[in-house]
Amino acid sequence: MSPLQCLPSDILVIIMHYLDVRHLDILSRTCKTLHAAATQFGWADHLRLNPRRCWSLSKALDRWDARSQVKYHTLSDRAWARCEFVARPLQRPWYGKLQPLLAISNSRLIVAAGNNLYSYGFSTADTNLAPAIHHECTYTFSSLEADLRGDITGIAFVPDGGLDSTLYVGFEDGRLERVMLPVPKSGQHKALLEASSRYLQYMDWEVIESLSVSDDLLLSLSAAGTAKLFRLHQAAAAYEISSINTEVRSWSSYVSSGSSTPYAAIGTSSATPLVLYSITNSEISPTPWAILQASGKDADRPRSSAVYGISTAPPSSPWGASEQILVSGWYDGKVRVHDLRSSTRVGGGTSAQPAPLAPVLSIYDPWSFEPIYTLDCGGGASAHIAAGSARHSVVAFWDVRSPSSGWSVHAPGNDSSPVYSLILESSRLFGANQSRSFIYDFVPGVTPSTYPRLPVDRNDGLQHKKDWDGVGYYVTKYPHSRGEV
Repeated sequence: MSPLQCLPSDILVIIMHYLDVRHLDILSRTCKTLHAAATQFGWADHLRLNPRRCWSLSKALDRWDARSQVKYHTLSDRAWARCEFVARPLQRPWYGKLQPLLAISNSRLIVAAGNNLYSYGFSTADTNLAPAIHHECTYTFSSLEADLRGDITGIAFVPDGGLDSTLYVGFEDGRLERVMLPVPKSGQHKALLEASSRYLQYMDWEVIESLSVSDDLLLSLSAAGTAKLFRLHQAAAAYEISSINTEVRSWSSYVSSGSSTPYAAIGTSSATPLVLYSITNSEISPTPWAILQASGKDADRPRSSAVYGISTAPPSSPWGASEQILVSGWYDGKVRVHDLRSSTRVGGGTSAQPAPLAPVLSIYDPWSFEPIYTLDCGGGASAHIAAGSARHSVVAFWDVRSPSSGWSVHAPGNDSSPVYSLILESSRLFGANQSRSFIYDFVPGVTPSTYPRLPVDRNDGLQHKKDWDGVGYYVTKYPHSRGEV
């Protein structure tokens, strides 16, 4: 009997904490005793210590054992390292030029375009197949609303006890509605959202530019700079608890209730385009709590800029999985990472404003200087940032463990439009430009039945990839350095 077999179980568990996937797999193959220990403790501990964003995979992962889940993530991480994925549109192009938005839960993906909500459900799968995505239903607000500034401009899922069917939807005309998606009848693929499924939260005629949710808090931001904070309830409509006005053109928001100091981050077009306001006793402070600067050079004469996208850092970033790390997309085409715990300040503060905080990392695509319209974090090894640019449907990727080796890819069809919305999870990226929604799938086991079937259209600008048996489509990708992707 080896010395390892003689160790108590709790000591074995501590040892397995320090093993990577390869060494944990080797350990599990040595004997029955250690195989049982790895099965009972090792793989589950690895999952707990390496969290992943897995909305579209959650139903399938719930049915797989821990080792199968780790294997799936490992294969996906290898695909990320090789920049290998299946590119696929989720639907045919829309009519007209729209600014679509995405929202996701553990049960479905919602694509909001115009005054329509396209719902795609997530399925379970065997351990050797990619979980499928299928079209559930297209929900439509009345056609009259489409003619009266009724396009959707903000959308977010809110907690509803696991039903994953409750959203808050903001509109161009300033309406904020609570929407309960009805279950479609068998064979029904289109449905009109009746009044019984909707509740008007408020209407003030200002374009709702952004919605953000954290636990039981909902932050609504208008284009004119009005930020309203709501307390959510699962069985009833939210109620407003606080509001402020930035008095400048506003674009993006992020609310955090889990930070040591809860805050609302607001991106604007101004000399201070990214400002954080603390939330204390359910009230948003009217004065800034932190100002996040573009660089240390802007301290004396800050230049006007804009921030269009805000997110928290990847869970496996060098700075740790913390709500104190903010990632933002700027007008100058750069993605900046700020650590609120950092002491690197730019200049001195005043009684009215704190000293601006310099970024700990700035990254960009050297071949594109277009503004960053949207971004999200996650991806392979939970260490990637994805950013959508304002032209040519370009999505740029960086591994924050090695940010100099970034790469970019055009969306299927190479549309010239911006990428308006992104959702990045461990093995999939969902995106949307003015023409269509699309997916980059880094998961193993992709088949033609993984995605909704697309009718053949020779004028849609898409070209099938011959080496994926008709599953993927040709896309153009390029490295940020001289190396090959």
